[in-house]
Amino acid sequence: MKDRRKLAAVAAAAVVVVGGVAYLVLRDDGDGGQIDAGQPVEQSTTSGTGDQSTTTTAEAAAAPLADVTLTASEIGEFEAPIAIVQRTNDRDLYVAERAGRVIRVRTHGIGSDKTYTPDEDPIIDISDEVTTDGERGLLDIAFSPDGSWLYLSYSHAPEGTSRIIAFNFTNGTSIDLDSRREILSIEDFAPNHNGGDIEFGPGGYLYFAMGDGGGGGDPERTAQNTDQLLGKLMRIDPVGAAAGEAYAIPPDNPFADGSGGRPEIWLYGVRNPWRFAFDPDNDDLWIGDVGQSAWEEIDYLPAGDGMGRGANLGWSEMEGAHSFEGGSNPQDGVLPIFEYPNPDGGCAITGGVVYRGTVNPGLAGAYLYGDFCEPQLRAVRQSGGSVVDQRTFDVEVPSLVSFGVDDDGEVYAVSLEGPIFRLDP
Repeated sequence: MKDRRKLAAVAAAAVVVVGGVAYLVLRDDGDGGQIDAGQPVEQSTTSGTGDQSTTTTAEAAAAPLADVTLTASEIGEFEAPIAIVQRTNDRDLYVAERAGRVIRVRTHGIGSDKTYTPDEDPIIDISDEVTTDGERGLLDIAFSPDGSWLYLSYSHAPEGTSRIIAFNFTNGTSIDLDSRREILSIEDFAPNHNGGDIEFGPGGYLYFAMGDGGGGGDPERTAQNTDQLLGKLMRIDPVGAAAGEAYAIPPDNPFADGSGGRPEIWLYGVRNPWRFAFDPDNDDLWIGDVGQSAWEEIDYLPAGDGMGRGANLGWSEMEGAHSFEGGSNPQDGVLPIFEYPNPDGGCAITGGVVYRGTVNPGLAGAYLYGDFCEPQLRAVRQSGGSVVDQRTFDVEVPSLVSFGVDDDGEVYAVSLEGPIFRLDP
């Protein structure tokens, strides 16, 4: 295990700077520093009747974040892990390693008494077709809602095209390599701002986050261009496709008929959405979007207000709630619910998850997130569409790249340097 940690640390360090561009820091520039408190932003919305967020009984009874205790319990060491997920009706966890492997982690027990044993051999290894140049690699995995298919989001070697593929995993013991399906492929022009997060959301549709294509300052002006898929969050139906098609378009997508934009688009105007998540209690959508050089942002799209359908999050007219290079908030622009300064507060946000577990009830309803360059974990809690509480914890996860949730609602934090931690009281 110690050798694996060293390999992961060397791999992470080796790609921090490529040609003067800070990679795997998931941005163009900026150094770490002392954490400054972030700030809520007065949010505007694009559709619906205004914010429709709700507060659960558990959330109302939750402790102020200042009173919450939090520790990190290591569950295992991996080679540059990038994501951790759980499969439906399966107690085990699955870890994606950036080079292209997926490792099954055998899980025993319940709650904080769980124990974990990673398998020696991967359930699948696509390393021979993955490039890790810049910010590229195997970037995320997701299981279909019934657990029968494993989806992989990765950068295809050697050109770096962003791809999603899927394999049958019905028996839960081995991948059927002959079942491979090619779902989506998007050409890119730079080795950064790849996004790559994939999640199955409400209705069983697959959501896919894609960065603006890379470079700095959105040089190709892709984020506001709805005729392109770069700088977007997409929504597709991977199982309802007609014969000969890789996926279908959900009929309520904002541009489903192809008028006004690509039918795959759910929302647009993002720079490098590095992790998004749906609140399991109410389907609210949360996005961590990496800033340029001044502001890191959290976007909140409540389900009751359309869950971001057709929303314009502003980049590259805006960076967070601020004008970028003379731009202005679009007429239909949605400002972030929260932002923090860069580099004083970090260098690149890692979006997280809403806590809905039971082991740490004081965290109920809190959105946990962090920053790649500042190891302390953070949280905000919203009410009525505004941040009402925030906290930076003493708990540290270096090179934080992802969060995961198990079927008990408990949260895991992934360090690109090798370890994965379960968050406990």
